[in-house]
Amino acid sequence: MELSEQEVVRRQSLQTMRDMGINPYPAEEYVVTSYSTDIKEQYAEKEAALKNDNEGTELQVEPWNVSIAGRLMSRRIMGKASFVEIQDSKGRLQVYVSRDDINTDEQPEMYNIVFKKLLDIGDFIGIEGFVFKTQTGAVSVHAKHLTVLAKSLRVLPIVKYRDGVAYDKFDNPELRYRQRYVDLVVNEGVKDTFLKRATVLRTMRACLDQAGYTEVETPTLQSIAGGASARPFITHFNALDIDMYMRIATELYLKRLIVGGFEGVYEIGKNFRNEGMDRTHNPEFTCMELYVQYKDYNWMMLFTEQLLEKICIAVNGSSESIIDGKTISFKAPYRRLPILDAIKEKTGYDLSNKNEDEIREICKALHLETESSWGKGKMIDEIFGEFCEGDFTQPTFITDYPVEMSPLTKMHRTKPGLTERFELMVNGKELANAYSELNDPIDQYQRFVEQMRLADKGDDEAMIIDHDFMRALEYGMPPTSGIGIGIDRLVMLMTGKTTIQEVLLFPQMKPEN
Repeated sequence: MELSEQEVVRRQSLQTMRDMGINPYPAEEYVVTSYSTDIKEQYAEKEAALKNDNEGTELQVEPWNVSIAGRLMSRRIMGKASFVEIQDSKGRLQVYVSRDDINTDEQPEMYNIVFKKLLDIGDFIGIEGFVFKTQTGAVSVHAKHLTVLAKSLRVLPIVKYRDGVAYDKFDNPELRYRQRYVDLVVNEGVKDTFLKRATVLRTMRACLDQAGYTEVETPTLQSIAGGASARPFITHFNALDIDMYMRIATELYLKRLIVGGFEGVYEIGKNFRNEGMDRTHNPEFTCMELYVQYKDYNWMMLFTEQLLEKICIAVNGSSESIIDGKTISFKAPYRRLPILDAIKEKTGYDLSNKNEDEIREICKALHLETESSWGKGKMIDEIFGEFCEGDFTQPTFITDYPVEMSPLTKMHRTKPGLTERFELMVNGKELANAYSELNDPIDQYQRFVEQMRLADKGDDEAMIIDHDFMRALEYGMPPTSGIGIGIDRLVMLMTGKTTIQEVLLFPQMKPEN
């Protein structure tokens, strides 16, 4: 490995530390008592209390001892003193280091570490000292003891400004996603996105748990790729000498648990679909699926509105989120619009009661190219995606899909040829998909047979018959409603991000050269 000049210098500094008897990678626990943001808040509270107690008189806050640790992010040496800035898990804090009193007892040579620049930007250090405020009003820590915790051998791309121009920005998207560990350190706001993602998941789990539903885990490796229309990843199971699939959905296993007697079950986990990558799709994605007995899709719409409103409030402090300059309100209720009405509204064509050939002719009239393997449902889906989907900015339930598009959904109770299904559209993309679940095993089997017919025609997203799932249904599944919510897209909406890669810590990337 060829090293840069700065990397060579850092390795020399590392060896110099070792020669001085200082271990740059100590094994001992380092006790942290305070964090940067906590210290600033505590100082402000003490200062306000002093003013209140002394009728607004300016008095100095009594210093108190702290132990902090973090990454060195800047350094200014001024004679016998030095100001450094360290970044911990919550923010940044200034530290004042004096040559005369840093480690004066047990390690008097420690000042060389600072003042002979053996410390580098990016190094982890621990500081014991007391809190005070400088003459310029910066809350700081006066260091009495410094400990080297980890030496950084690579140079962080810290932004520098000269004549109003920024240099060394770490803003190339490919580099940022590939080296997320650097992105998190040097780019403000990146970590906050993933803290908000954690809030989304934590709030969702709390709501589902509070409702009395049970979180479960189902197989990621499956012998049949079922529960959705998608192209799977295939792998080989050596111990059984069979090909298996990375799951494309958790649906069929979760329904088995409803058959087994659970009132409601949910799973938050990874799904894998061997399809394209773009700003809103990643082949590996996180999905929450929920199934509740004795409910229907009308109930699920109400539950979904309440769930998303609570999540938005937890993340943003209100029921509104801003993305792409648009304010999106997650406050219930949301608009409800049947899919065929949406298509008629946007294209002028009424697809009700149209057969496959008639819909293919409408596609031609709309200048939408079709494939011979596409059935009626696939063409309707393409028409909606091309001419309708992108127009729904505010949360909108698109309902009552044709049966050809919904092989796992119960037939509509009053509308022949349609099913009790909805998709939730937000900011022009699907966020959730839900059904009144099909629990008639004879009807379900016929739907699977139709899917196999589409597969024979060349549709590589058509479902395969899952005979074990069919056996489970034949034991009896109560009326059930189910939903899948894409977590990555939900986080995008809650954090105002326009690409899915911004909300994935480590998105899929081409291998490095």
